[in-house]
Amino acid sequence: MDSKGKIYIMLTALVVVLIIVLEYNKPQELNWFPSYAKYHKIPFGSYVFHEQLERAFTEDNIIDLERPPFEVLGNADEINGTYFFLNGEVQFDKSELDRLLEWTAKGNTLAIASSSISEKLLDTLSLETSIISNFNNFDNIFNLKLKNNSLENEKTHSFKKANFLKYFSTIDSTNTKVVATISNASKNDSIQEKQHINVIKQSFGKGEIILNLFPQAYTNYFILEDNNKDYTAGLLSYLNPEQPIYFDTYYKSGKKIAMSPLNVFLKTKALRWAYYIMLIGALFYIIFDGKRKQRAIAIIDPLKNQTLDFTRTIANMYYESGKHNDIAQHKIQHFLEYIRTHLNLNTNTIDDTFLRNLSSRSNNTIEDTKTLFTTIKAVSNNTKITKEALEKLNASIETYKSNNIWKTKI
Repeated sequence: MDSKGKIYIMLTALVVVLIIVLEYNKPQELNWFPSYAKYHKIPFGSYVFHEQLERAFTEDNIIDLERPPFEVLGNADEINGTYFFLNGEVQFDKSELDRLLEWTAKGNTLAIASSSISEKLLDTLSLETSIISNFNNFDNIFNLKLKNNSLENEKTHSFKKANFLKYFSTIDSTNTKVVATISNASKNDSIQEKQHINVIKQSFGKGEIILNLFPQAYTNYFILEDNNKDYTAGLLSYLNPEQPIYFDTYYKSGKKIAMSPLNVFLKTKALRWAYYIMLIGALFYIIFDGKRKQRAIAIIDPLKNQTLDFTRTIANMYYESGKHNDIAQHKIQHFLEYIRTHLNLNTNTIDDTFLRNLSSRSNNTIEDTKTLFTTIKAVSNNTKITKEALEKLNASIETYKSNNIWKTKI
């Protein structure tokens, strides 16, 4: 390699090192994706919530379920307690919702924290939702408050990271208990902001259903902001700590999915850059090494097809060794295979119908056809075939096949 090539390689290596240093020192952007997954430490993950929950409740009573509710409740008698759903959107189909409600009515608790809840469930509970107006709320700040006097009657919590939030615009007041409310945080003290219901509790059969339109209450960002953890704790006080809590991980925006090894590499920063450097190195190897001359590759003739010669040799060996009977049987079987393949006739039964069909399709007379198969039958029944009989059989078959139509089909 000449000196110019070495300089190019050194400059390329320097550029790669500079890129790596800049990328390593670049501040990582905050991920605001609403995953609600317990293994995510991003703002809208629920890592802190699950960590604190395992401390407050019995750890053995907290069970994660990765299958859909329809499968989990297939044998509902084995599951009793609280089924907890947490996600930005929770939508059930009819069969799944029926199974959930049937399970709840037996004395269990169905808890759903989601901005978007299945319309079928809302219709069943006589509920309607709407979006809170942001008029006079340009900063998108919302106030949250628990309605239970024994929890916090006067304390208000705030949430600052929402473009819009929902509330229950219509409820069944005779069967619904208000758990919490939400309102705009207006800076104008002269305006009394309306309290909107966003968390309710409703009896259903022997059990109960808790619906929360503010799933952000269980995220890392909300719990760690000011004293909002008290609000989350107040919501959890409606759950029975003596019973198991089944956490759904199927309806999750950030649930784990099967990934290829390459995605695992790209997800980890160190492995990702190792992979990039490997690709860059391979590229430079192709560029610089491609200039080298390649030795000529010798031309090798492909192997010839010797099947026909081999078959002819084996046939001559049989003929010269006097195995006329074996040759005759092979000749007959080959002829029958020809009839099945080219004339589409079944040779299992040799009768008058078969002989007439063969005669018409091969353009031979019925007499010639019967004569040929009489010869074939005589040869097949004879255990010792003479050379003359074998030659006569071969000539009869070849003459029968030499018809013009037969040749066209072949």
